[in-house]
Amino acid sequence: MTLLLRSSAALTGILALGSQALASESVTFGTNWLAQPEHGGFYQAVADGTYADCGLDVTIAQGGPQVNNRALLLAGKIEFHMGGNMLEAFSAVEQNIPVKVVAASFQKEPQVLMTHPGQGLDTWEELKNAEQFILGDAGFQSYYQYMITEFGFDASKRVPYTFNPAPFIANPKSTQQGYITSEPFAVEREGGFKPNLFLVADHGFDTYSTTIETMQATIDEKPEVVKCFVEGSIKGWYNYLYGDNAAANALIQKDNPDMSDEQIAFSIGKLKEYGIVDSGDTETMGIGAMTDERMQSFYDKMVKSGVAKEGIDIKASYTLDYVNNGLGLELKN
Repeated sequence: MTLLLRSSAALTGILALGSQALASESVTFGTNWLAQPEHGGFYQAVADGTYADCGLDVTIAQGGPQVNNRALLLAGKIEFHMGGNMLEAFSAVEQNIPVKVVAASFQKEPQVLMTHPGQGLDTWEELKNAEQFILGDAGFQSYYQYMITEFGFDASKRVPYTFNPAPFIANPKSTQQGYITSEPFAVEREGGFKPNLFLVADHGFDTYSTTIETMQATIDEKPEVVKCFVEGSIKGWYNYLYGDNAAANALIQKDNPDMSDEQIAFSIGKLKEYGIVDSGDTETMGIGAMTDERMQSFYDKMVKSGVAKEGIDIKASYTLDYVNNGLGLELKN
């Protein structure tokens, strides 16, 4: 069952947004998994009333194994959705689906490869010597194809990932995929060692990630709603990373009681340490930043790797109208 979280802030009156006036309006944001710190900025904006301040009553609808929030977006049942990386958005253009990315919560996809320390697998180049690569289908078909094309990794070494770290822990010569904020924590607890971590984004897989998607019709018909949600989310991320995030974490744990305090602290630490949300262009343009150059760079690499088809009009997959204006930089401390 999808769990819903509604902003409790009072939503009365009308707030001017630029030249437009936005009355209180209810919208739903569908995430792509169960509540976790990787969604923290959105929960923060609900918890501290940031969305309410610009006139939105935001419901966060959790994703999960039995939930397809992107389908709900395409069907017009929800207004906003948390996308993965830009491959989904490129595919939407190819299929003539009018969905558009309006902001990138993550500057780096948090995909990581892990190895055992002291096993001759301590550098990116040495990863090629691993006996096996424990990878899910999505990873094998995307970033690992890039690694094959760009660095000469071996496709035959791939074995399926079952979301159980036991095979990796048992084989010191193996490499396993994970999210920088999640699987390393599980390995430390269950395996009793800190794995080497290689963020694929730091080796040229330069997609944006954890995007905010909406339908073109929403942009056309309610641009002030899109503006409010994007800007509220940006401020939410600053406040979550650099301010008091206790209320947001409480809401996350309310939606997902399995999320421990230790996991939350680990995840936030990794988000900061690796610059997942705030690095590069965001340092001057603000969280959520996107550029045409980055989009083109990633697309070209995916075409070269055989992951994406040539000739897609990638500029139809996103808009820069709501980002890159330095919003929220003053909230960083």
